[in-house]
Amino acid sequence: MAGGAREVLTLQLGHFAGFVGAHWWNQQDAALGRATDSKEPPGELCPDVLYRTGRTLHGQETYTPRLILMDLKGSLSSLKEEGGLYRDKQLDAAIAWQGKLTTHKEELYPKNPYLQDFLSAEGVLSSDGVWRVKSIPNGKGSSPLPTATTPKPLIPTEASIRVWSDFLRVHLHPRSICMIQKYNHDGEAGRLEAFGQGESVLKEPKYQEELEDRLHFYVEECDYLQGFQILCDLHDGFSGVGAKAAELLQDEYSGRGIITWGLLPGPYHRGEAQRNIYRLLNTAFGLVHLTAHSSLVCPLSLGGSLGLRPEPPVSFPYLHYDATLPFHCSAILATALDTVTVPYRLCSSPVSMVHLADMLSFCGKKVVTAGAIIPFPLAPGQSLPDSLMQFGGATPWTPLSACGEPSGTRCFAQSVVLRGIDRACHTSQLTPGTPPPSALHACTTGEEILAQYLQQQQPGVMSSSHLLLTPCRVAPPYPHLFSSCSPPGMVLDGSPKGAVESIPVFGALCSSSSLHQTLEALARDLTRLDLRRWASFMDAGVEHDDVAELLQELQSLAQCYQGGDSLVD
Repeated sequence: MAGGAREVLTLQLGHFAGFVGAHWWNQQDAALGRATDSKEPPGELCPDVLYRTGRTLHGQETYTPRLILMDLKGSLSSLKEEGGLYRDKQLDAAIAWQGKLTTHKEELYPKNPYLQDFLSAEGVLSSDGVWRVKSIPNGKGSSPLPTATTPKPLIPTEASIRVWSDFLRVHLHPRSICMIQKYNHDGEAGRLEAFGQGESVLKEPKYQEELEDRLHFYVEECDYLQGFQILCDLHDGFSGVGAKAAELLQDEYSGRGIITWGLLPGPYHRGEAQRNIYRLLNTAFGLVHLTAHSSLVCPLSLGGSLGLRPEPPVSFPYLHYDATLPFHCSAILATALDTVTVPYRLCSSPVSMVHLADMLSFCGKKVVTAGAIIPFPLAPGQSLPDSLMQFGGATPWTPLSACGEPSGTRCFAQSVVLRGIDRACHTSQLTPGTPPPSALHACTTGEEILAQYLQQQQPGVMSSSHLLLTPCRVAPPYPHLFSSCSPPGMVLDGSPKGAVESIPVFGALCSSSSLHQTLEALARDLTRLDLRRWASFMDAGVEHDDVAELLQELQSLAQCYQGGDSLVD
């Protein structure tokens, strides 16, 4: 592959994973569209890590995500399962069969108005049923509209977003979408609710073979596959699908990195007893089984707790979001994900997935926490040392793994990324002869400042840090969450006019002692359950012995994070 990219194959498993993934791919697409902008810094991130080139039957070049996603019947809305870039299935059937054709059509979902506007801007559907994309500069990204004026940004309304495909602006390959037809997305009946149900899906030859075929298709065209990233719902039966998928990957692709992001949607309420108990059981089973088969596992949630006791969602100083809207929560988590995954997506000197996982998961600590500052608060006229000094000695980032506040906890190892700060702001511009107000102000490069800051915050801890000029893209359809940012992403005191298209972000993955309390609390909640009351969960394929083994493994995992030494102490 061009540039010697170390490819990553992404698996999205579940509907909330679809929301996070839609924002994630929209952000990648927005970055591709800016690749030819002369104002942009030279490419620091390699898109070929996540994307693949292809060609339609009509000879048109395509550039699509290297992606397999699984969701339930009724979850796609107006999106076709085979995508829109390649030949329509009905046309293939007509060519193969010369006899009389009878067509039975399901009632179509109306296309989201945002997507109608987007598609008319991106290309046209020809009379032969094939989507023809407008010319792609350098074979990648979306071309600017052929108009004399800049078009008004297309912003979907929260009320118009029902499913993740309502705001996905990226065209997918026909091999990407795999629907689980035996379970329903909507309604009360036929839901994929329990871990055991999810495991049994990939035990069925039909679905197992379909997943394996898609894996082989993508893997065989890679020159150097560094591994797999799994975005997986933890709260429902997709935790079982994810665990079985990770086991399959570990068996078939030994030595490749498998990094799993366990996703949980917004807050929950005490009144929903069955849903909360299922959520607890699915999360616990998912974490333990995914940890057994992954190189690294990171829960991602804006909730305050993984256990039964509801905690308020996390807050961000410069964001205003509705924690009950998956559209909002998934946008924030995708922004953090786009930042903390930077190390294995770099063009130069990339850190492999395996290396990143090994650094963070020593001594059995394969579960890590995530945190981020969104956006990073750099005010006009400030330098990076000025901004970092404002945090004092406190842990700067907002926790994103539902493991409580990180203050007072111990970090064993961390990977940190700061992106989107202009090079002119990296160092302090002191008048000659002025004594530096801190050790950070005396540093001569941004990289040195960041490393020095991390050393001050966590003395003796193994820290990997990356400083990028490239900001994080938050152009529409990303929701408007920024009340105190200027269009370039600078933090202001008032509410400015104009859309924010990119922001600086400070993100971190940390092997933290907070996981000791979190995992022990999960185990305690499980021991208090009367499993006889939740026979429906057990009937889905989980035995009482499985729960006893789960408790033991949770407690053993928790012990890994109790005290002990950091990697370099």
